[in-house]
Order: sequence, then C-alpha cells, then structure tokens
Amino acid sequence: MKFQDLLKPEAVKVLSAASSKKRLMHDIAELADQAYGLSAQITVEALLERESLGPTGVGQGVALPHARLSGLTEVIGAFLHLEKPIDFDAVDRQPVDLVFALFAPEDAGVEHLKALALVSRSLRDSSLCAKLRANHDQSTLYTILTAAEAEKAA
Repeated sequence: MKFQDLLKPEAVKVLSAASSKKRLMHDIAELADQAYGLSAQITVEALLERESLGPTGVGQGVALPHARLSGLTEVIGAFLHLEKPIDFDAVDRQPVDLVFALFAPEDAGVEHLKALALVSRSLRDSSLCAKLRANHDQSTLYTILTAAEAEKAA
C-alpha cells in the first residue's frame, strides 16, 4: 500500500484555522465529500463516533482520525495542514497541525490496519513532518507525501 493508493491530490488541503476539534471533523468530512463524494453528514458522525472511543491525536502535532463507512470499496484518505494548531486531546497534550484522516469500508480488516500503519509510520518521521509544515501549497504537500515513500523504497 502506498500514499498514492490512499490519497487523491484533491483530498489535500491547507486550512487557515479550525476553531475546535469538532469543527475540524466537519472540515475533514467536507473535504472527503468534495474529493470522494462521501456524505459529509455520515462521515462527520462516523469520525466523531470513533473519536469518542479515544482520541486519535498520536503526538508530535499529528492526528490520525479514521472511520469505517458503508459503501466504500477501498481505504481512502484526506490530509489537512492546519496553519494554526488546535487542541486535539493528543497523547502528548501538544496541539495538532498535521491531520491524516482515513476512511475504510465497514468490512475492511487488514487493509485498514495496513493503511493506518503506513500513515502512522510515515508521520513519525520528523524530517517528513518538517517538510510538510514548511509548505502551504496543496500540490506540494501531495508531492511530499507521495515522494517520501518513493525515497524510502529506493
């Protein structure tokens, strides 16, 4: 599995501000609707339901919200770079500015876990995160995410 399998260029966004974690979930759902045609209402409900089980802020300014949605046939993602970090109840209590949301089919077992592992492993790389934080152009962010993998494979 690769980032380019999970992420469309249209599913990458720079967000100038999100007033709260809940508002951010709505922004993620709207982006998923625009990029993939997912119902924003169903998507935000699924994200908030998953988040109620435990926060998905993994630390170092990174959050990995995710949800299972009926009607999907593959795991897909959306990436947001927040210009102003927000409180996300992260494990290290640090505000979040890099958000990679994943959406999986309801019956996706191992594929969902592989996608979470890929994103989590990649966003633990401090040099990759520094590159993402230094850029505010959607196409550049997409290129950074998809190129990081190619560099590791080489």
